[in-house]
Amino acid sequence: MLKRLLKIFMGIVLFVMLSLAILVIYVQNVARLEPPLVASSIRPHVTSPDSGLFVSGKSWFRKSESGLYELYVEGSPYERGATIGALTQDLVRYQEKVFNDQIRQLVPSQSRLEVLKYFVGWFNRDLQEHVPDEYQLEIYGISQVASNDYDYIAPAYQRILNYHAAHDIGHALQNMSLVGCTSFATWGSSSADNSLIVGRNFDFYVGDEFARNKIIAFYNPDQGHKFMMVTFGGMAGVLSGMNTEGLTVTINAAKAEIPGAAATPVSLVAREILQYASTIEEAYSIAKRRKLFVAESFLIGSVNDGKAVVIEKSNDKTAMYETQETHLVCTNHFQSPELGNTTLNQNHKQNSASVYRFNRVAELLNSVPENTVKKTIAILRDKKGIGDVNIGLGNEKAINQLIAHHSIVFQPEMKLVWISTDPWQLGKFVCYDLNKMFDLNMTSNIEVYEEEFEVEADPFLLSAAYRNYVKMDQYRFPFASKEGLNPDSVVYWNPDLYYAHMLAGDYYLNQRSYEKAIHAYETALLKEIATVAEKEHIQKNLETCRRKLP
Repeated sequence: MLKRLLKIFMGIVLFVMLSLAILVIYVQNVARLEPPLVASSIRPHVTSPDSGLFVSGKSWFRKSESGLYELYVEGSPYERGATIGALTQDLVRYQEKVFNDQIRQLVPSQSRLEVLKYFVGWFNRDLQEHVPDEYQLEIYGISQVASNDYDYIAPAYQRILNYHAAHDIGHALQNMSLVGCTSFATWGSSSADNSLIVGRNFDFYVGDEFARNKIIAFYNPDQGHKFMMVTFGGMAGVLSGMNTEGLTVTINAAKAEIPGAAATPVSLVAREILQYASTIEEAYSIAKRRKLFVAESFLIGSVNDGKAVVIEKSNDKTAMYETQETHLVCTNHFQSPELGNTTLNQNHKQNSASVYRFNRVAELLNSVPENTVKKTIAILRDKKGIGDVNIGLGNEKAINQLIAHHSIVFQPEMKLVWISTDPWQLGKFVCYDLNKMFDLNMTSNIEVYEEEFEVEADPFLLSAAYRNYVKMDQYRFPFASKEGLNPDSVVYWNPDLYYAHMLAGDYYLNQRSYEKAIHAYETALLKEIATVAEKEHIQKNLETCRRKLP
């Protein structure tokens, strides 16, 4: 019997090893994504007519005194990509480094990284089939400046193309508080001047370093509409943006089934909408014909339609959510009859922070019946819970979770856009006027944002509570090192946050200080806990501690 079990075990081991070997061979020799064909390689010439200003043809790049980088680019797809690469080479390489450093922090085992590399290669083996040729050419142009340091992962083009699915991959990490965006819009009687106003927090977190160098990009493509977007080095997809037709696009993650194969990255669908749609119907048509391997909500604001809607997409369905009100809220669950009533979505609403955050936005909108840009920014900065209760700084149920990659407000009729500066959405919001940005002839390094429309920094930045939060922030995420953690200090720094008490409880449990752990867990249960999974974690550990006591 033992020999038979041993033979079975060895057979399983050999099968796994053979399967892995086949996977490695397949990824290395078959699944490589070949770059698109171009007539000849372009190496754009970059000059610096003024200190801090870099120019290639009519395209230019600079860093604003606000800390934001600014980029204007024009031309054909491959020309745009090559020019973007030449102008932003340092940021392209920086972004790849911090992204891979963060992956190594999440997956410190080299052997597991190798398995992950081959799995991603196999999973994305057909990625090119779902990416329009135009964007493949642009990404290929950008990839020519990528560092050789990561060639062991894959060739540069293949890597940069795969990075465009980073937001999608973040869906799988929702339980780690990495993806929890909030957006809303007002128009008509809900806005002070009846104009359409759209605000959003892009809460996609893969470390502070990743969010450090934001680029405000202004695209003048040879086809489609001119547009602006908030991006970072190497990224051709759209996370938040507005075109010169007065159409805005922002994306919010929703709950998806486990995908079986690659499809179009969400950010590239948003890019296509921004570049080629001028109405809600055109945006819906583009979204419907693209297949996603995750679930996503696209909040679309449209001057031509005089309102905003949410286009919802699951792995296999597309729906439009509209409201009879003059305001619209979008967090991380579906609202349409077609997708909102699924078991998956209903479970997500019960187990996540999405509904709570949605209700907090609605509460604040109802308290400001005539919305303005400044009021929108105040809502995006809100750190409290329903009923103005203190729920702890950084709570996923708060609109402002203090992790935002960026926060942005659009006023499409005026072609104005406000963008947050560091840290998160607490720094000043600077304004850009799309009526002017595409007509600039940059020969000197001058500021191009509209200083008279600037919105001042949040006074919270000067508070002791902010300084204390920053001390605790280093321990906030599950993948963060807990070295040097002092449980009393963590609780002192953020006493209203359940997670601070949960951290203290976990620390004491590991130290076998069960009475202290019980006190910490019991206190955590009295706070506003973001997710059911975290509440169950606290309850389970609490019961463990109680059993350990004599």
